[in-house]
Amino acid sequence: MTLPVLFLPGLLCDADLWTAQLNAFSAGRPVAVASLAEADSVAGLAEAALAAAPPRFALAGLSMGGYVALEIMRRAPQRVAGLALLDTTARPDTEEQGRRRRGLIALARTGKFKGVTPRLLPLLLHPARLEDPVLTGRVMAMAARIGRDAFLRQQTAILGRPDSRPGLPRIGCPTVVVCGRQDELTPLPVSQEMAGLIPGADLVVIEDSGHLSTMEQPEAVNAALAAWLGRLADESGPK
Repeated sequence: MTLPVLFLPGLLCDADLWTAQLNAFSAGRPVAVASLAEADSVAGLAEAALAAAPPRFALAGLSMGGYVALEIMRRAPQRVAGLALLDTTARPDTEEQGRRRRGLIALARTGKFKGVTPRLLPLLLHPARLEDPVLTGRVMAMAARIGRDAFLRQQTAILGRPDSRPGLPRIGCPTVVVCGRQDELTPLPVSQEMAGLIPGADLVVIEDSGHLSTMEQPEAVNAALAAWLGRLADESGPK
């Protein structure tokens, strides 16, 4: 049977983050998107994803999904045949990022949760895409579907995540690191850092893309993932 792929979404994102990838790869293999909305720790999110996953699979995570993917690599590396880390980081929050995140948690707890508003979109999307009503509407609709309570759990999980850099040299499966050239939230240098620490990792830079590369430049991302999945097929084939 062809290797399944498990996709992990980011903060305030759901399966629509991966629509183009699901469409591209579902014809030839089982694909699924994990829900990352029920636990308030990265460990809990990883355990929930593993509980619903097949025995062995390829794993792709974007942003918060990348944090959870790295936790899965700590907990069950033998189940992961290949790893794709998109627009994410292995670093924990800086003090400034932690303060900002705690402020958002406090606002949401007082009933001021607004999901992704137009003023937050510049952090997520390339400037050229801010006037695209279909794309911006999809991003805001995902946040609305996730909602306040899940947002609080997700932010708490992200705030408490560990530094994943010490474990990167122990990752032994074929890995690709993907980053939008104009990613403001997890800029290219942190992807370069991960690719440099993971043995044999490929780094793919997606041109003219911000943080949500799977939605902004789906064809380029799909090409990177197809090459990665091709490596898995090559390594699992006859020796």
